[in-house]
Parts: sequence; C-alpha cells; structure tokens
Amino acid sequence: MEIKISDGIVRLVPGADAPMNGLAIQARTVANFLPLSVRRAGANIVHNVDDKYTGIRVDTKRGPIVLEMPTGDAPYRLVHQLPEPDETGRTEVEMRRFPQIYKPQGIAHIMGEFLQSRGFLS
Repeated sequence: MEIKISDGIVRLVPGADAPMNGLAIQARTVANFLPLSVRRAGANIVHNVDDKYTGIRVDTKRGPIVLEMPTGDAPYRLVHQLPEPDETGRTEVEMRRFPQIYKPQGIAHIMGEFLQSRGFLS
C-alpha cells in the first residue's frame, strides 16, 4: 500500500496502481535498504502531488517523520510533522537537509541513523 496526497485528499494506492516514475522507484529502493528498526516503525511511501515530492513516512513514537524527495534539484529533507500547529502556526519542523548526491543505501543509512540517534525509534 502506498499513500497519495492530491488536492488535500489522502488516498491509499494499491501496489499495482502505484506511480512508476523515477522518484517513486528510488523511494521504494531506499525503503528496501532501511534498517529493521525503521521498517518495524512502519515505513510507507508517500506521493504528495500538492507539495511536489515523493517520500518515505515513518510513524515514530514521537510523531510522523517524512523523508521528502522533491522533484528537481532541491535537497532531500527530513521533516517532523506536528499533530497540531504550534504557537507560531508551523505544522512541520525540518530536522535535516542533505543534497541529492547519495545512493539509496546512503540515504537509508542517513535516515536510519538520524532517527535512532535522536530517540525517535524504540
């Protein structure tokens, strides 16, 4: 199952109907290399058409974390999505940003180590 967000509506996409563009294939490849602790937390592929990114969403004990893989040359971002807006109105907090130069194994390693070292995984 994959999640697709379009026009503010969240839909579950069965595997056969999932997008097959290069970014979606790369996200699936990265997800295959994620450490077991991250996969146990529940990693899902997310296609956000509104914000123009494909990513990997992990439901951690401190809230969802999304690895945003944007279209174009913009850097990847690890974002902590907040359940409700904070006092300044933010709905997400960018925790880490890195360039698109890493192979899928490197991206999975960066994401796994960051989540483990910051206490997001049990």
